[in-house]
Amino acid sequence: MNRLKTINDYLHSYRVEGRCVREVIQNCLSRSKNFDDKNIWITKADTSFLEPYFLRLEKCDPSSLPLYGVPFAIKDNIDVAGLTTTAGCAEFAYLPSEHAFVVEQLINAGAIPIGKTNLDQFATGLVGTRSPYGEGINLFDPEYISGGSSSGSALAVTAGIVPFSLGTDTAGSGRVPAAFGNIVGLKPTRGALSIRGVVPACKSLDCVAIFAQTCDDAQRVYDLCSNYDALDSYSRGKSSVNAFGDRFRFGVPRAEQLEFFGNSAYTTLFWESVERLEALGGSREEIDFTPFMETAKLLYHGPWIAERYCGIKDFAMTQSDAMLDVTRGIILSGAKPSAIDAFEGFYRLSELKRRSDEIMETIDFLVTPTAGTIYTREDVRNNPLELNTNLGYYTNFMNLLDLSACAVPAGFTLEGIPFGITLAAPAWSEHSLLNIGAKLYANTEYESGLTEIEKPQTVLLAVCGAHMSGLPLNDELTSRGAKLIEKSFTAPLYRFYALESFTPPRPGLVKTNETGGSIEVEIWEVPAENFGSFFNGVPSPLALGTLTLIDEKVVKGFLCESYAVDGAKEITALGGWRNYLK
Repeated sequence: MNRLKTINDYLHSYRVEGRCVREVIQNCLSRSKNFDDKNIWITKADTSFLEPYFLRLEKCDPSSLPLYGVPFAIKDNIDVAGLTTTAGCAEFAYLPSEHAFVVEQLINAGAIPIGKTNLDQFATGLVGTRSPYGEGINLFDPEYISGGSSSGSALAVTAGIVPFSLGTDTAGSGRVPAAFGNIVGLKPTRGALSIRGVVPACKSLDCVAIFAQTCDDAQRVYDLCSNYDALDSYSRGKSSVNAFGDRFRFGVPRAEQLEFFGNSAYTTLFWESVERLEALGGSREEIDFTPFMETAKLLYHGPWIAERYCGIKDFAMTQSDAMLDVTRGIILSGAKPSAIDAFEGFYRLSELKRRSDEIMETIDFLVTPTAGTIYTREDVRNNPLELNTNLGYYTNFMNLLDLSACAVPAGFTLEGIPFGITLAAPAWSEHSLLNIGAKLYANTEYESGLTEIEKPQTVLLAVCGAHMSGLPLNDELTSRGAKLIEKSFTAPLYRFYALESFTPPRPGLVKTNETGGSIEVEIWEVPAENFGSFFNGVPSPLALGTLTLIDEKVVKGFLCESYAVDGAKEITALGGWRNYLK
């Protein structure tokens, strides 16, 4: 049968097909062996560890437990009784006698822990490369990072070894690896999931994160383990906020505040996601991202770095040589801030939270890229601190501002690298965010999880100006092996301009929320390997976007940035560039 991917797949195999839990889990472990070179695991469960779980479930009706026989993976800074906790450092390791509270809730529901996963040492990093147990390997392209610090937990879900896993998220560790693995990453409200039994990074900010193939699975796991823990002083009783309706307002940072670090493909994919949210009934609001950016800087450049030192102080004072160089440098710097620094940091955070709260009151949720770009493993080795900081641009402020967040897949670059966006809202918005995430994900052409990865062989591109057949720039397509597929028209959603300030004049196609016109286009099939060089030669103010054709087909095409048509000559009524030239 096909491999099991979701929680429902596993439950169906037990409840309907009558499969044996031993057989299913053994198949799961066998599949894991196919990824042994990806550095997913630190410790795998063996037969003697799993036997008590099998015996318990064999005495139960599969319908009696909501997670009966469902395997899951646990980041190795979260305790599982009987499996060593290392936090990515062998010298720190200990054998816990009790499960972390959140693990216990899932086991009580019938889930089976099958191993402890790799991580950036002491959960300090967003890259997945800071581990003595090996760098996390991106499953879509091994040259790239997996993201971290919850690298192994995300990879185990991306690979389809388990349908869900647990990570932690202090600065983005439950979201960045989800984006780079094309899966869902839920960062709940602080205190929604108990952190008892979790090796602290920043104890006052730490969250247990959930990785899953789908938003539905993430919500199911969240509902089962978000129980109040009286023994965890940071645990908070469940609360709720108003659900987002069919019409919702979402905030997007001002254009000049968005940062993609030169990654044009991620830029395009982000704006396509914004368009999909609008198509789902959303109203886009441009917001001032300043207080969020300034809050993000406090996490590593403010007194909160002292909390990382405090969490493992005894070990750091006596065995710091056991740490990786980059990890040691970050954690030991936490011994420097003073009490005065701490209070000044709290005062500044209070000011920024007031400003950010005022902004959040004007929208239902905030939308950003999960990460503005992705790096190769070699890039990160050569520049570990700056590039890691870049990856936290959209993540580091979340826990300081007490937001809940959900990272969801949002497409692939032409090279087959995943991209993701994050939806964020005030505390206790998990259900609402996951609901929007599920609708958004269902509205894309991308399937969650790792299947047989096929990078695009060709790209369908709509052109409406000088690249059309017989016109001066057509050879830029034909010289790259592009072929004309069909002639068509756009849907009546666009306005068309002649940008006569350029020499020669250029066409400018702009999507409108009002009634527009149908514009003549040609659809060319461009070899994927040549598309990048073609796109890099297209000058501003043109940008790659998504065009809707008259037959409702959606293809790539060139749109004009709206600022460029101010004062330009509108030629929508002419219906096309050839008519303008005549």
